[in-house]
Order: sequence, then C-alpha cells, then structure tokens
Amino acid sequence: MARYLLDRALQSLVVLLGVSAIVFFALHLTGDPAALMLPPDASREEIERFRVAMGFDAPLLLQYLRYLGAVLQGDLGTSLRFQQPVLGLVLERLPATALLAVAALAWSTLAGFLLGIVGAIRRDGWADLLVRLVALAGQAVPVFWLGLLLIILFSLRLRWLPTSGYGELRHLVLPAVSLGAYYMSAVTRLVRASLIETLDQDYIRTARAKGLSAWGVVTRHALRNAMIPVLTVQGMYFAALLGGALVTEIIFAWPGIGRLAVQAIQNRDFPLVQAVVLFAAFTFVAMNILVDLAYAALNPRIRL
Repeated sequence: MARYLLDRALQSLVVLLGVSAIVFFALHLTGDPAALMLPPDASREEIERFRVAMGFDAPLLLQYLRYLGAVLQGDLGTSLRFQQPVLGLVLERLPATALLAVAALAWSTLAGFLLGIVGAIRRDGWADLLVRLVALAGQAVPVFWLGLLLIILFSLRLRWLPTSGYGELRHLVLPAVSLGAYYMSAVTRLVRASLIETLDQDYIRTARAKGLSAWGVVTRHALRNAMIPVLTVQGMYFAALLGGALVTEIIFAWPGIGRLAVQAIQNRDFPLVQAVVLFAAFTFVAMNILVDLAYAALNPRIRL
C-alpha cells in the first residue's frame, strides 16, 4: 500500500507539473500580460514600469521557474484584480462549490441508482423503456437550457424558489437539480448496463435458485460488483464539480470556483486563472487515487 501511494504521488506531481507548464505558457501566448492587464489608454512608460514590477521583463522560462518555486512554497501569487493571494480567493469560494457539488451528486446518484436498478430488473419492459427515456432526456438537455427553464417555471411563474442567491436551502434547489440532471442520467445508464451484465453471472442464478426476490438478489449480491465502474465515473464527476461548475454557477449567480474562474478570465487575471486550473488538476489526481483505493475496498480480489 505504501509503495503504491508513493508511486501515485510521484505520478501526480508529474501531472501537476505538466498542467502548470501548459497553463503558464498558454496564458502568455495570448499576448503581453502587462499590455493586457493595464487600461487601453496606458502609456508605454506605464506598461514598461508594470512589466518590470511584475517580473514580466524576464525571459519566459525564468518567469516560469520563479512561479514554480513560489508554488512549491505554497505561494500561488497575488490576484491582479482583487489584490489578494489567489490561494485565499480559491479557498474562500471552495465551500460554495463543494456544497453545490455534494448536493447535485447526492440526489443524482440516489435517483440514478434507483432508476438503473429498476431498468435492469424490468429489462425490456415498459418500466425499462421509461427509464431509458429519462436517461436519454437528461443527457440530451443542455445544462444552461435546463437551468433557464427551471428559473422560468419555479421562480418567475410559480414563485416557489429564488432565481439566484446563496446562503439558504431554497437557494440550493434549482442549481443542484440543474447540475445533477446530466449526472443522474449517466449514472442510470451505467448502473443499468453494469447490473444487466452482473445479473447474468452464475452466482446470481444460484441466489435466485435459493428463492431470493429480485431486489434481494440485486442489493445483496449484484450491486456491489456492479458499483466498480459507477465509482470510477462518480469520482471523475465529483472532481469536475469541485473544479467549478462554470455554466450553473454563472446562471444562478452561485459564488463558487467556476464563477471565480470566469471572472479571472474576463479580467485577464493570470495568477488567478493559473491557481484555479492547478486546483482543478489537483482535485482530479487526488480523486483518482481515492477511487483506486475504493476499488480494493469494494472487491478484495483487486490488488493495488
């Protein structure tokens, strides 16, 4: 276990190093940072002073090495727009994004498992057809369009829920439903497919021969093995949501990391953009390791 974790940690460092390099150099390819960050009417002397003050006058490779050295010391830089450490800004928005991610993933996972189980047990029946239609609709409808429909129906017409905001449970309902619809559909299809494959195994037929009900066979024998591919997808979904749900956070004015990333891009805030991308990459590699560890817990035959 210790050797495995050490190997994965080294691999993760390589991935994060590659991501930091790509983002750093890609941002500088968009143009002169000093000219982009200052007002259009700034004089050449002001641009040059700003370039020297920010270290943009040094060779690009040297700038990256300086940035990398600061990151290794826990300093991700200072936001040019907010004049605050970017790490603090990201961590300040993390609770809102985490709350939205957990809420969206919780209801979508529960609904997806229930629908997937029903579809697998009633395979090729009318219930299975309905489940597949729901799953298809959830993946076909764009998140932004569903979010706008929910606002029009439940906020503007029925006036049950607010259009935007943060802080109360009612503010969470529409963003979580809008964001989780796609994931619910994906989990439904994956659970259904995994269960159908598992239900054809010999040990499942033995369990049925013992007189267990269909739900008993699924919950006591089939579901655990069918969860492994679902766990992989869920881990990646959760990492993606923690990295920032851009569209949903913009539509519902949710003060999370995704909205912060959009503001950073609009303001040409290079340090903040780099911090958000690096945080998202770290979330992905960390979630990958946790999912691999969960594999061994679900199925003892899997060795790390």
